[in-house]
Formats: sequence, C-alpha cells, structure tokens
Amino acid sequence: MENHKSPLVTICSFIVDKRNLFFLIYSILMIFSFFSQNWVSVENDLSAYLSNDTETRQAMDLMEKEYTTFGSAKVMVSNISLREAFTVCDTIRETPGVYEAGFLPEYLNPASGEVAKEGEELTIDEIREHYNDSSALFEVVFKYPQEDDRCLDSLNSLKEKLSSYDLHVSTTLGDVQAEAIEEEMKVIIVIVAAVVILVLILTSETFGEVPVLLLTFVCAAFINKGTNYMMGTISFVSNSVAIVLQLALSIDYAIIFCNHFKEQRQYYDTRDAVIISLSHSIPEISSSSLTTVSGLLALLFMGYGLGRDLGLTLTKSIIISLLAVFTLMPGLLVLFSDIMMKTKHKNLVPKIPFVGKFAYATKAFIPPVFLVVILAGYFISSKCPYVYGYSNLKTPIRSASQITEDMIRDTFGSSNMIAINVPSHDYYKLSRIANSLEAMPEVKSVTSLANTEAKGGYMVSQPLTPRQFSEMADLDYDVAAMVYSMYASDKAEYGHIIGGIDKYRIPFLDIFMFLHDKIDEGYVELSEKERADIDDTFDKIIMGKKQLRGENYERMLVYLNLPEESGETFTFLKGLHREIDPVFEEEMDNNPELNVYIVGESTSEMDLGAQFETDNVVVSVVSLLFVLVILLFTFQSVGMPILLIMVIEGSIFINFSFPAIMKENIFFISYLIVSSIQMGANIDYAIVIGSRYDENRKTMGRKEAIIETINFAFPTIITSGSILAIAGTVIGFLTSDGAIAGIGQCLGRGTLLSMLLVLFVLPQILLLGDKIIAMTKFSVARPIRARAESGIIRVDGRIHGHIDGQILGTVHGIVRGDVRASIISGDIQKLADNEGQNIEEYLEHEENE
Repeated sequence: MENHKSPLVTICSFIVDKRNLFFLIYSILMIFSFFSQNWVSVENDLSAYLSNDTETRQAMDLMEKEYTTFGSAKVMVSNISLREAFTVCDTIRETPGVYEAGFLPEYLNPASGEVAKEGEELTIDEIREHYNDSSALFEVVFKYPQEDDRCLDSLNSLKEKLSSYDLHVSTTLGDVQAEAIEEEMKVIIVIVAAVVILVLILTSETFGEVPVLLLTFVCAAFINKGTNYMMGTISFVSNSVAIVLQLALSIDYAIIFCNHFKEQRQYYDTRDAVIISLSHSIPEISSSSLTTVSGLLALLFMGYGLGRDLGLTLTKSIIISLLAVFTLMPGLLVLFSDIMMKTKHKNLVPKIPFVGKFAYATKAFIPPVFLVVILAGYFISSKCPYVYGYSNLKTPIRSASQITEDMIRDTFGSSNMIAINVPSHDYYKLSRIANSLEAMPEVKSVTSLANTEAKGGYMVSQPLTPRQFSEMADLDYDVAAMVYSMYASDKAEYGHIIGGIDKYRIPFLDIFMFLHDKIDEGYVELSEKERADIDDTFDKIIMGKKQLRGENYERMLVYLNLPEESGETFTFLKGLHREIDPVFEEEMDNNPELNVYIVGESTSEMDLGAQFETDNVVVSVVSLLFVLVILLFTFQSVGMPILLIMVIEGSIFINFSFPAIMKENIFFISYLIVSSIQMGANIDYAIVIGSRYDENRKTMGRKEAIIETINFAFPTIITSGSILAIAGTVIGFLTSDGAIAGIGQCLGRGTLLSMLLVLFVLPQILLLGDKIIAMTKFSVARPIRARAESGIIRVDGRIHGHIDGQILGTVHGIVRGDVRASIISGDIQKLADNEGQNIEEYLEHEENE
C-alpha cells in the first residue's frame, strides 16, 4: 500500500496519523459551541418569513416604523360572580405597569348602583364576550411596548396578586410557546437517542461500534447547533427539529464507513484498515449525500423564507456531519478498534431471500398495480386539506398556553382582528370608512381615532371650533380662543387669526396636545382640578395616538365575525381594497410610495396560500431535477433514474393521500419540507437497491441478482429507515406546535412508505424494466486492455480471463473452471456443470429461462 499511494490515500493517512490533532480541534469546537449556542437568535413568528412583496410583510414593516404596539394579555378568571369580577378588574387596574383592563361598563356592576348612559347599553352577546359561565375575561394593556421587559414584570406582579383565583393568562409576552417547544424537544431528543442506540445495537455486528457512531454524531450535532448563530436569525422550526433530522439524515454516513472498516479489518491492521476504508468511504458517502443535499437545497428556491431557513440549516448540518465522519471518526475507530474486535456478536438482521423470490414471482403483477396506485395517490393527494395558520390545526398534545387559549375561545368565542393602514389623517375620510365598515355584517366592531369618543359626543380626531373645544374640555371660551390663536401662529396660519378664530377648526387630538404643551411651558394657567383632568385625558390620548396614528399612516382595528381562515374570509379581505382604496386615491396619486395596507392573521394566511401555489411547483420541480441529474451521472442510464424516482414520487403521493382520506388538516409547509426530504433522502434506499442490482446483473441472472440485492440492501435500509421513521413519528406526536408536528408525522409516515415500496415494489419494477435499463445506458465503452503479469499482483476492477495461483481478497464474479479456496466470509455456490459453455453463454441461457 505504501508504494502505490493515491492522493486520496495520502490525505486519509494524514487524517489517521494526525488523529490527536483532530481530537484537539473538535474539543475546541465543542467548547466554543457550548457558549455560542446561546448566541443564536430565534424567530418565533412564521409570518416574518413572508416574502417582501406580500401585503402582510409590507404592512408589518410599516407598522413597526409608524406605531407603537404595547404589551397586552388576556386574563381569564374562572368560578367568580359578576360582583367579584369587577373587584378583580379594579385589582388589575391598580397593578403597577397596567394601563387599562378592558371589561364590562360600570353600570353592570351590582355594587355600583349606576345606570346605563344613553348608547352604553350592551346586548347579551356583547356581555358574554367578557362574562360568561361564571368566568370573566379582562383584556389587559400595559404601559410599555411589547418588547419591554417591564411588561413581563407587571404581568408577573398581576399573577401574584390574583394567585388565589382560578387564573388563566394568554399572552405573546415572553415567548411562552417557544419555551414549551424547547422543553418538548428535550424529551424528544432523549427518546430518539434511546431509539437510535437500540436500533444500532440490534443492527450492528459489534457493540464497540455503537459509541463510535454516537460520539461522531454528538460532536457533529453540537457543533452544528453552536454554529447556527452564524446564520443571524433562524426559525423556531429549524432550531427545534434540526438536531433530530441531522441524526436521522446523516447516520448512514457513519454506518457506511464503519462497515467498510470492519470488512478491511479482517485483512489489515487497525491503521491500514482505517486508511483503506476511509479512502473507499469518502467517494461513496459523498455521492450518497448529494441527493440528500440536493433535496434540501431545493427548499432554497421557495419564496417563503422558512424553506430557505430550514434548507440552509439542514444542509449545514449534513456538511458538518460529513466532516465529522471523515476527520473525527477515523481517530475514534483507531481508539475503539480493539473493543470492537472483542465485542463482536451475532448479526441480528436476518437475510430475507423470500422477499427477492416474491419479487421475481410477482414481477408482472405488482408494477401495473403500483401504476394504478400512483395515479390514485396523485388524484387524492391533490385534495389534501392544507391550511396556512394554526387556528384549524389539531396537535396530539397541547401546551399550557394552548390549553388556556382553547378555554378562552370555548368560553368567550374567538376573535379575528385585522389592521387597516390608510395613508391619511383626514377625519372625514376616516370617519366615512369606519362607518362603512361598521355597517358590514362581517364586521363586529371598529376602533380608530375617527370613531373613538373623546368627550361629549366628539371623536378623538374630529376637527373642532374654539367653542366646541371649550365645551368639551371644560375651558373658558377666552382661554380656548387664545390657545387656537397660539396654534395658528405656531403653524404660520395667520389667515385664521385675521379672518376670525371662531371658525377655525383643528382636530381635537392636535389642539389638545398643543394645549398640554403650552400648560407645561407656563403659557396657560389652570386650576389644580382642571390640570389633573387635562393630564388624565392626555395620558389616554397619547396611548391611543401611539397605537393608531403614525407619521404618514393611520391605523384602524377591525374585529371580524369571520373565522381566521376560510374562503369567505379571504373573499371579504379582497373586497375591502375595492371599498377603501378609492377613498384615498388622491393621497396615493400624490405619493406613489403610499398605499392602503391590510394585515392580520387572516391576511397572513391568505398570502401564505398564494405563496404555496408557486412554491409547491418550484420545490417539486427543482428537487426532482436535482436528483434526476445526480442519478443520470451515477447510473449513466436514463431508465434507472426514472424508475427510482417513480417509486419515491409514488410514496410522496401516497403519503399525502392519508390527510385527505382522514380529513385531517395539515400545515402547508409540512408538504414542501417532507416531499423535499423524501425525494432527497429516501431515494438513497432506492439507489442502494438500484446500484446493487445493476452491479449484480453483470454476473448473475435476474432472479439471483434481485435476491442477493435485497439481502445486501436490507440491513442498510432497515437501519437508516427505521431511525428516520421513528424520529419523525416521535417529533410528530410529542410536540404541541402544528408546523413541527405536521413535519414529523408526514416524515415518519413517508419514510415508512418509502421503505415498504423500495423493498416490495421497486424490485419488481427493476425486473420488469431490466431491458429498458440496459437499452437506455449511455456510458461510453472503455477500450479493453489485455494484461499479463506474474508475481504478487493486485487486481482492482472488472476483468475477464484466467487466474492461476493463490488469491486473497473479496471477489464478486463467476468462475468457469475449478475453485479451491477457504471461505473467510460470504459463500461459494455452484451454478452449473461444466458443459463446454462459456460464462456469457451460460448467463444468456439463464436470462432466456
């Protein structure tokens, strides 16, 4: 070996001989990753991954710049009377940091003795939105922006005050659901790790190889998690499932290398065995990983950013796993070699020749039946009930926050709010829109500065004369007129002063804030009581303005009587633009950058649905083309790739027929991600069988070739496939997040289907398409070279001729003549008596038979 080193063998020798250096490097990387994993920024909002050209994304960016969104929470207190509910409401309002607690008007308090004012009366249904079935619901708004930690401090203080009650809190503060998912994933990782260890023990040939495989993977997984910070921000989906999918998708690589080592260790010492096996494994594993990586890279072509996020994260994990197998695992094999030799045990994976015999017997029956199943699967899967939000999803388990949300929805009904952002502060236009919306049967209520009463029947943004303002603010008319004159002077609108200030109209919001500033500056003097009233009103006005009025836009909050996700809801949203856009046509014509933006959970789901129609086609076509090109170069045949892809594509169709048949909603991203993984990773099982059968057909008849092929491929398929299927299933049934659960369930079911089809359908298709595979090969025939050597000779490759002498090695071929040899592994089988036929004539006779 030393005299005939190839460049690859030289590299492998360096890796093995410098193994302590690599141990040091990986130790440093592990320590670094221990700290850097805490630097990873996780995005918990799926709508953040919408493409920039969607209305929802544009509206979210606009609202972040234009308005302040204050922290909020829904507080439900069960098993209390109406009188107690008002007491609780007072307690909440007195909590430091709480701005307001939305509840029923005071006249409904049995202890108040108040009567309803004109127009204040609520209907029974409106009362039940806040008090129903001995439960009260308080809509709490905090004084601070939602990203301010003081909101959480105030919420915790509120919980402490109400600890004696049956309390349930629903809020987006503090990423409660993300914390729940993190805890669930810890349990999932432990279960999957236990399953992996069990599968490896059952499918291994020596107990000593299990720690080698586990140490390699643990290092790769830890380093991958520690380098996620380099991507800036990753989604909670990628952060949650990457480690499990990394294990399931890349464990094959370590197993392939380990199997090569055990084979070479029979003939060489540990060092040489590792070097030879590594030189054989690098090209084989690299080729195997190409299909997996290509399937994941197809996700990068999605318009929806979550696909790119998950595709990059998993692709990085595969690359890191490859590097760990090629650079860390050789040293571990040297370290554990003696233990591996001492802990050999009987292989528990049985041979399954009956499957090969069944395939040969049903080669004319199964393929046409499968074709019918594929067509039916395609038709049924096209009816799969995809959803684009969480409101219509059911998960096997529910987190504490989800249980609270379910209780609130079941007791008080659901709430579907959208925000309409219009490029104007014109009171009359906004008032017109608000009144028009309130008249629609689909609308429950509208909140805006144009329809929110300030006092005395006047709205917050309504233009008022000095006399109207003096009446509403309880100011002397002369003081009001003076303030108006100061405002006109400040704005350089002197014409109003000359022409008569009494007809000057200024929006209440603007003149009131101007008045407050002048009071602070000492220009206007008021009594202590008047000043207290002004300050109290100012606090409320400023909170409303920050939430509803920006520099260029005004926001209207519209509560709908429609579900978050339905055809009726989407139709209504599209119609809103036809209703609203013409009103602000002048503003949009004057400034092309201005537009009307509508945003909410419903618009997000509508945009995701439109995005899915494009992404579905793009991902399916790109992943298929990537895999097809790789298979064309691998098999140098047109027929073989088409047959392999047909089987995996069939498994995808069948997989996504289940939700349609069972009428179970599935989150749309589950299909895009799982179909890419199936096409990229599950096809490896088909490649193992296809390549082995192709190789066996050079020396065997069809029946013997397919039996040997399945016996050879079964351990690899059952090991890798069972790990991926179990990992997916565990994720699917032990998480409360709809997107993650959908990915896990579909991946587990899809992998199991792929395994079954590869073992019980693909062999028949290969047998039936044998001639098609041969006829569609396009490899260029190499010139045949005749060689004759004497002495100690190494033979690598397919040869045809005579060998006379002692032989040591692994042989796959047919000999015509006499064989006398000790069988170290494998078997020698007599196929026929020597009747004067050459090998080619024998194989042709077997084929005809």
